[in-house]
Amino acid sequence: MLTSSASDRPLLLLDGAGLWFRAFYAIPEKITAPDGRPVNALRGFTDMVAALITRHRPGRLVVCLDLDWRPAFRVDLLPSYKAHRLDTTAADPGAEEVPDTLTPQVDMIAEMLAAAGIATAGAAGLEADDVIGTLATRERDNEVIVVSGDRDLLQLVRDDSPPVRVFYVGRGLAKAELFGPAEVAAKYGVPVEHAGPAYADMATLRGDASDGLPGVAGIGDKSAATLISRFGSLEALLEAVADPEANLARGIRAKLVAAQDYLQVAAPVVRVVRDAEVTMSGPDPLPGEPADIEQLRALATGYNAESPVERLISAMAANSRS
Repeated sequence: MLTSSASDRPLLLLDGAGLWFRAFYAIPEKITAPDGRPVNALRGFTDMVAALITRHRPGRLVVCLDLDWRPAFRVDLLPSYKAHRLDTTAADPGAEEVPDTLTPQVDMIAEMLAAAGIATAGAAGLEADDVIGTLATRERDNEVIVVSGDRDLLQLVRDDSPPVRVFYVGRGLAKAELFGPAEVAAKYGVPVEHAGPAYADMATLRGDASDGLPGVAGIGDKSAATLISRFGSLEALLEAVADPEANLARGIRAKLVAAQDYLQVAAPVVRVVRDAEVTMSGPDPLPGEPADIEQLRALATGYNAESPVERLISAMAANSRS
C-alpha cells in the first residue's frame, strides 16, 4: 500500500533503454544466469531502479520505452538522424545495432518489471523521449523527475505547473546531476525564464554527433547559447538571417546561411513530442510490495539476480513506509 503522503511525491519517469544500455556496459558480461545467458544489464538496471526509488521517493514511477528508436518523421526530415547506429548486417534495414547479448535481457527486464508491478509506457512509432515529453507535459499534480543520460531531455525543465526536473545520469548515478531551469541556464548560458525551450534551440544549432545531427558548422555551445539568448528563439534567429537589415555579424550570418537546409528541418527532430498517444502497461503508482512476489523471486533465481531483486523489493517497501 502507498502511504497517505504518496500523493505529494514526484512522478519518476525513467528512460528505460538509456538505463539498461548503461548497465550493460558498466557491468561485465561474465555475470550469467544458471543457463549461461549474460544478465549484466538486467542486474544493473534492477539495481539502478532500486537506487532511484531510494533517492527520489516517488509516489509514481514509469519506465518509458522506445517503440521506434528512429521514428520515420524524424528520418524523413533529416536522413542522417541516428543513421550511424543502423545495423547493416540485419535483415531489417531499420534495425538498430545492439549487442547480441543485450537484446534477450530486455525481455527479461520486462518480465521483472511486470512481476514487480512497475508500469511501463510506450507510443507507437515514437521514442522513449517522446513518451517522457508527453507524460511530463501532461502531468498536473506532482513534480516530475526525468531520469536519463540524454541531454536532449533538458528541454523539458520547468518551474511550475508542476515543476519538471531532469536527473542527468550521463556520467553514472554516482555523478548524476539534478537540473531545473536555473541549473540549465547556469551550465549552458541560456535564459533562465525559458531555459527548456532555449536549450532545445541551442542544441539544434550546436548539433549532436551521437544522434547524427550535424548542427551549424562553426557554432558551438557558447556561440549557440549567445545567439538564442540574444534573439530569444531559433525562429526569431532565422527571421534575422532572412533580414539583410538585421544586426548579425557577417561571419555568423554566413555560417547560418550555409546551414539553412539543415536549420529549416532540424527543430522538429530535436524537440520531443509532447502529445503522443501513450499506452501504459498498467497504473503508475509505485506499490509497496511487488504485484507478484513469488513470480518475481522465481525470475530472480532463474536469472541469477536474487541480490538486485531483493534490493528492489526492500526499496519499494521502505518507500511505502517513509
